[in-house]
Amino acid sequence: MTAADSHLSDAGTQDSTGDSEGYSRGLSPRTIQMIAIGGAIGTGLFYGAGGAIEQAGPALILAYLAAGVAIFVIMRALGELLTYRPVSGSFAEYAHEFLGRYAGFVTGWSYWAVWVATCMAEITVAGKYVQYWFDIQPWITALVVLAVMFAANLISVRLFGEGEFWFSTIKVTAIIGMILLGIGVLTIGFGHAANPTVTNLWADGGVFPNGFGQSLLVLQIVLFAYVGVELVGVTAGEARDPRKTLRKAINTLPFRIGLFYVGALVVIMSVSSWRTFHAGKSPFVEVFQQIGIPGAAGIINFVLLTAALSSCNSGIYSTGRMLRTLSLHGEAPAALNKLSSRHVPYVGISASAAAMVIGVIVNVISPDKAFAYITSVSTIGIIFVWGMILVCHLIYRARVARGDLPAADYRLPGAPYTTVLALAFLALVVVLLFFTESGRTAVAVGVVWTLLVSAGYLALTRLGNSTHTPNPTRNTAGR
Repeated sequence: MTAADSHLSDAGTQDSTGDSEGYSRGLSPRTIQMIAIGGAIGTGLFYGAGGAIEQAGPALILAYLAAGVAIFVIMRALGELLTYRPVSGSFAEYAHEFLGRYAGFVTGWSYWAVWVATCMAEITVAGKYVQYWFDIQPWITALVVLAVMFAANLISVRLFGEGEFWFSTIKVTAIIGMILLGIGVLTIGFGHAANPTVTNLWADGGVFPNGFGQSLLVLQIVLFAYVGVELVGVTAGEARDPRKTLRKAINTLPFRIGLFYVGALVVIMSVSSWRTFHAGKSPFVEVFQQIGIPGAAGIINFVLLTAALSSCNSGIYSTGRMLRTLSLHGEAPAALNKLSSRHVPYVGISASAAAMVIGVIVNVISPDKAFAYITSVSTIGIIFVWGMILVCHLIYRARVARGDLPAADYRLPGAPYTTVLALAFLALVVVLLFFTESGRTAVAVGVVWTLLVSAGYLALTRLGNSTHTPNPTRNTAGR
């Protein structure tokens, strides 16, 4: 039997037993689909789009399309890797296999940091959303939200999945409702919008009203609105029939991007001129108010709270799994690989939640400057993780061409050219970061983070862990 045949045999065993990593395959296809749909829908669209519209005007639609194409390439590359070997460690596992231990170490810890920082931001924002109805200190709400999401993730993966299913349902319903109402305004004419017409997309200053340069700079804002779309890769170890389920989730990505991002923005900027939208105010609230929906601000505030809860829920889930993956490779304390009787990495989840409490403390001490540095970790970190997915895909394809590894039956169209183009797009966004103050902060934090994680790796190897043998249940064919 060849190495490739042996690998296929092992991979098939993983799928049939469902627990080669010790996890329970408790995520149904229905749940995976909603995680995939809701993973990339968050405050970046519901709230942050106001500032992006103000900066780029209708050109924002083109920016979302361009970024969406790059994200689709990244996800198809990830899908091909997941078809080759579906594992919960996902990005870190492939970095280990194709680029070596250092790359796996940096990728795993960086993705962990991305979600810890994201969750810190979201639980803080959740406190501000709750203040819309109740006079409660934001840090108290943040602590309660973290505790509830932590408890839900400890109980079972199924409870995490159900929570994410309903969070995603609320977000999707809000977007579809806004689109349908907007179409009604444009075709029937009800509501109070001043001049609802699709000509608003080009009549008020053109498609690039603030110039091509401003439209290009908005790419960095747009790209980060897609953070979370890669979460389906982390679910591979707990999804039922992962090859089929994850493939279906990734295949629907173009439709989701077209409907939820491009479709929503087209309707928003058709119902009202782009000049009516500003940073600090949700464009959804503006549109709902113009249509005449009572309690528009309250509705969107509830959706924003839901998006924050969803992000925190996903953050606790993904960080717990990533810490266990690192532990199985000897790159995090051994205790972090423990599973509960319900097949949940409870030690990893607990450690991640404890780190997220820092967000609550920061919110009390310094909610502005210090927090900007924390969220910068997620900014530069996710670009690195997405880039690693593409680099691993390039190496995987090269090994397939040499006959060293089996070819997956789910392949990225146009590779390796599409893979290289997506990498070039990410590189462009990194360059654009230098042209804004927040972007320069993100780059600086990224450099500091790289030095810290590299120092951690050196310390690890000097402690004698460089001879660590990976967990024998993990498939290492082709490494």
